[in-house]
Amino acid sequence: MSTNSDSRLLSRRESLRNGALGFGYLALSSILGNATLAESFVAARKPLYRQRAKRVIFLFMKGGPSQVDTFERKPLLNRDHGKPLPFAKPKVTFAKTGNLLGSPWEFKPYGACGHQVSELFPNVARHVDDICFIHSLHGTNPAHGGAVLKLHTGSDNFVRPSMGSWISYGLGTENNNLPSFITICPTLAHGGVQNWSSGFLPTHHQGSSIGNASIASGDARVRHIANAKWTANQQRRQIDLIRELNGRRRMNFSSHPELDDRINSFELAFRMQNAMPEAQDVSSESKATQNLYGLDNPVTEDFGRQCLMARRFAERGVRFVQVTHSDNKVQWDQHGKLRNGHQEKASEVDLPIAGLLTDLKSRGLLEDTLVIWGGEFGRTPTVQGHKMDGRDHNPHGFTVWLAGGGVKGGFRYGATDQYGYYAKEKPVHLHDFHATLMALLGLDHEQLTYRHAGRDFRLTDVYGKVITDIFA
Repeated sequence: MSTNSDSRLLSRRESLRNGALGFGYLALSSILGNATLAESFVAARKPLYRQRAKRVIFLFMKGGPSQVDTFERKPLLNRDHGKPLPFAKPKVTFAKTGNLLGSPWEFKPYGACGHQVSELFPNVARHVDDICFIHSLHGTNPAHGGAVLKLHTGSDNFVRPSMGSWISYGLGTENNNLPSFITICPTLAHGGVQNWSSGFLPTHHQGSSIGNASIASGDARVRHIANAKWTANQQRRQIDLIRELNGRRRMNFSSHPELDDRINSFELAFRMQNAMPEAQDVSSESKATQNLYGLDNPVTEDFGRQCLMARRFAERGVRFVQVTHSDNKVQWDQHGKLRNGHQEKASEVDLPIAGLLTDLKSRGLLEDTLVIWGGEFGRTPTVQGHKMDGRDHNPHGFTVWLAGGGVKGGFRYGATDQYGYYAKEKPVHLHDFHATLMALLGLDHEQLTYRHAGRDFRLTDVYGKVITDIFA
């Protein structure tokens, strides 16, 4: 660390102020792919896309909701219920399936766009004119673990930074008192912490978890958020001492990112002690707002609280907020008992999601907040089990939807085949989805790279096509 003419150790505030341009150049250098800081300055490139969204709320439906029972109506599937699939099934499947299984739920059109939505989602259906449906998403992995990792990190077989971490790395934070990436009640299964890990990116871009899927959202807290042993002043003095000692050690190294990250983590943890409990405390919301999210109903209260917290974090400048709908029981993974399972899961999330969209829109936040809904894959249109009441995993064609954040409302993009098995019309690979997400945030997925182990990495690896047709 530098010293001034009086040999006085610079404070952190002075160092940040004096080195502000240097930090900006560091970020620019990484984004533009410069190999070293010794290279001559490269002028900032004109962004390929304008920034439509400033932040993301990702509503992750763990287990794989069925596209043909929720948001993509397939009349021929019901017409041919019980008949064999008239074309070949994938060579690799998770389980054995039989003949076609029609949807047990009715669909009807909603909104000015007339999009057909299942009776499972009557409240979300009222927002179809604000929603962009992508019906042709596809991946390759039929197993939960690989598919969940692929969705979150772009890779199903290597440890990579999560999309929330990439967004934090590319955009930084709008609130220095809160993490730029928060995940609420995440699942600890199928990749666990890897799904919100920063991987080889600087550690302060890792997602901060609040509870996990086995803890009720009302009881979920950031671990050790309060320090009953020391006062705030004592903690401040302790951190200042640690910073000074680390700063002296830092003088011996031209680059020590791990040490810098450690100092940053201490500073953020100190500031979070006040900011995080306040952001999580939904009791300050009006009764009408709490009821909008379903906090007055035991069926919707848990997920509704997560959605309300997500809105509070988003309006406080958190870049990426993930809300996971999962538990230790049914999830969305109905290999059997499809009727009861999907009905139960949908009833828990339908009202809270609709409440979130209503609330964001009324506050003017939906314009620059991108809401994403989806699971790691969909489900087969063919039946699993002899009771005609189950569907297997299907990564070959499924639905996600987006709202706000610069996408076209009342719009549908792509489609699966006439029975809902394969992405057929305008297929969108998960790499394309990630590239499009980055573009909506004003980031070029090909330029936002990080050098690790001798090569430049990015969220989309060497793939990805931006789907500009969905941009408003």
